[in-house]
Amino acid sequence: MLATWGLLGAGTWLPGAPALGGQPWGAGYFPNVPLTTQDGETVRFYDDLLKGKSVVINMIYTHCKDTCPLSTANLARVQGLLGDQVGKDIHFYSISVDPERDTPEVLKAYAQKFHAGPGWLFLTGKREDITLVQKKLGLWSNTDAIDPDGHLSSLMVGNEPTGQWMRQSSVDNPRFLATKLTTFLLGWKKQREAMGPSYASAPPIENPEAGRFLFRSACSACHTIGQGEALGPDLQGVTKRRSKDWLRRFIKAPDQMLEQKDPTAMELFVRYNQVRMPNLRLGDEDVEALIHYLEQQGATPSGQAEPQPTPPPPGGG
Repeated sequence: MLATWGLLGAGTWLPGAPALGGQPWGAGYFPNVPLTTQDGETVRFYDDLLKGKSVVINMIYTHCKDTCPLSTANLARVQGLLGDQVGKDIHFYSISVDPERDTPEVLKAYAQKFHAGPGWLFLTGKREDITLVQKKLGLWSNTDAIDPDGHLSSLMVGNEPTGQWMRQSSVDNPRFLATKLTTFLLGWKKQREAMGPSYASAPPIENPEAGRFLFRSACSACHTIGQGEALGPDLQGVTKRRSKDWLRRFIKAPDQMLEQKDPTAMELFVRYNQVRMPNLRLGDEDVEALIHYLEQQGATPSGQAEPQPTPPPPGGG
């Protein structure tokens, strides 16, 4: 059972005493260092952010061109699914690992770029304090410290009063992730209230064909097909607007397209609030599957700010 496991620091999980009653993951374990929110307010990590709360925490930095945008975009979708539970029953915290550049003003602009709502704090502080928080949460590793752009897209999810903690991917399907959070943090009753009356009313599971899966897992956090613009363009009809050669190059290496000053990539970057589509490192077969799916839908990945933030699904597009 999850309640019988405890986080002992630096990413290590070991069996411990039952969480309920005398759980060790409290004031004596977590540091009470000061951090600063995107609104310039000083808060204490344990007293103000953790004590008595259910929390979802990840590490980000605003200049990241890889996993951070994808994770942030995905969490924004999860927040939308959870509604007003965020800030009341569940609290979201994104802590910068680049405090020298990520001032409160920079973090506030970043939060607005991804449409983060109330109940989601973006935090900065002293580097040594942030590193201590990372290690205590198990969100620090030597690999991440050496290559920040390659860090794992992990969340630490916890209920401080009960001592229940778990690590979760920040780029899982947003509906799955929202359900997982409410189930773990709030219990089945709250989960059913938040996500619907019962599974009987849920739509049937569709066959996981490659292109559809890629779009949903990597692109849908930032794009729709025929439902309007989101963080990136609506991809309805994009295969008619862009050549397949351009789409292949953009989906596979959007960062290189911007570095090369490709006119279309630059125009889309400016139009969509300078949100960068991440390089998802898709193979040729995945790219072709995604383009084929978009073409079937009457759309193709309109190069641009595709799913960078995060989402869950794969593909960029």
